[in-house]
Amino acid sequence: MDAINAIVTGAITTSDHRIYFFENGAARSISLYELDCQATTVRDHLLELGLTAGDRIGILAKNSLEWTLLDLAILKMGGIVAGLEIGRFEAETSLLRYGFKCIFTADYTGDNPNVIDIGMVRKWAAIDSIRPPKPSPHSGYRADDICAIKFTSGSTAEPKGMEATVGSINDTLNSVQELFKHGGTDNILVFFPQSFIQQRYWIYSALVFGHDVTLTSMEEVLPAAQHIQPTVIMGVPGFYDDVKTLIESGTDYAAADLGARRLAIHATLGKRIRYLWTGSAPASRTMLDFYNDAGVAIYEGYGSTEACIVAKNGPNACRVGSVGKVLPNKTVRFDQDGVLIVGSRHPVNTRYAWCGKGDNEKMFLPSGEVFTHDLAYLDADGYLYIQGRADDIVVLLNGRNVLVRPIEEYLKQHPAVHQCVVFGAGKPALTAVISPVNGDLDRGELEAYMEARNATALAEQRVHALVIADAQFSIENGMLTSQYKPLRRVIFKAHAEAIEATYSA
Repeated sequence: MDAINAIVTGAITTSDHRIYFFENGAARSISLYELDCQATTVRDHLLELGLTAGDRIGILAKNSLEWTLLDLAILKMGGIVAGLEIGRFEAETSLLRYGFKCIFTADYTGDNPNVIDIGMVRKWAAIDSIRPPKPSPHSGYRADDICAIKFTSGSTAEPKGMEATVGSINDTLNSVQELFKHGGTDNILVFFPQSFIQQRYWIYSALVFGHDVTLTSMEEVLPAAQHIQPTVIMGVPGFYDDVKTLIESGTDYAAADLGARRLAIHATLGKRIRYLWTGSAPASRTMLDFYNDAGVAIYEGYGSTEACIVAKNGPNACRVGSVGKVLPNKTVRFDQDGVLIVGSRHPVNTRYAWCGKGDNEKMFLPSGEVFTHDLAYLDADGYLYIQGRADDIVVLLNGRNVLVRPIEEYLKQHPAVHQCVVFGAGKPALTAVISPVNGDLDRGELEAYMEARNATALAEQRVHALVIADAQFSIENGMLTSQYKPLRRVIFKAHAEAIEATYSA
């Protein structure tokens, strides 16, 4: 299915399915046919502004009907949609850096004519009554055309950006549909920001494959789930951990009663749940078992900005602890160190459009494959297992990628610190294991030094606790290589109990 071009040409001809919006505690909806017609009207207004096929257009706003209409309208005119995460981008500076023709946003107080109030979108959509879509002036995208810009969730001030091909999006949508067979009785709940392109995939899926979809925010996801009763929820492990904690804190919760646990999950997330989708960060076995043991299926998968969805557990092939089987549009192999390398039938792209020196060479191979920097292996049945990062990027529980080396280098500048390794994969925050110069380390002084950096760092870059090693890292005790580099896995294993205790505390 050429999903993107089906949206471009306005192939929605029935009102059988709807898109629901849960805002300010209230639910409303329109049919997908109405959504398609209104997006066409918005497209016509974009063309009247002088925008044309191939133009990059930024959207810097919270989840809303306007976001959805604008996204679809840009596709219908053959443009390139750039979702910008609130708090990480500024409208005017992004216009210059990324070459956008315009940016739609809210609460803008400047006078740049290329920064447009996103509230205009709803006004445009309401100008004309609902009508059959007009013929598209855009003849459609080719598979290697660009239709979206993806930004990494990295913690640098300027995330790396890559332009995503239409073929890669179509491939992902088709592979997921083949696996999960979303259909007429499904309602997929989306609550993470629409600036992340994968969240928009489920709206595209509804339009093309015929099912309902609900859009809300992280703040209102639980009221929305209880009101709308979705069949599928898309969330990161941290969200499901929070739901688990919420349920377990109930006064009448009995851990051993799986039937009662299932009822509690249904009361929190809706009783129509067919399955829960999770990815973007490692999921703990404890969390997965909490849902699966109660008969509420939760399927973990694996992917990245650069490779999109690579592997996924599903209804007919699931092995808890793995990230599932590799999708048919992907290939995987491993280098001599066990690092996962991913190939795609239609690559997202083979380079970043915006990045630092050397970033492209570090991530993309001349073959067009993605060097993931993740240690992984396939078992005998073809299930993929991710063992952790092979370099110095840590993925937190919320899916944030944190480059830890600058943090380690900062801490090593303290005169009492011999070596430092920062951990936090799959955890809510970072913990630093310190190799002291000698036994006279003043913990209070070092913590004050750390807090000075924390005060100016992004939330995910902050070190929440220190673990002081009993003995200095050395080649002799097996914690340094012959080149005096810390052996992260050995250090982690030796201090795992102390690291875990920092999160309990």
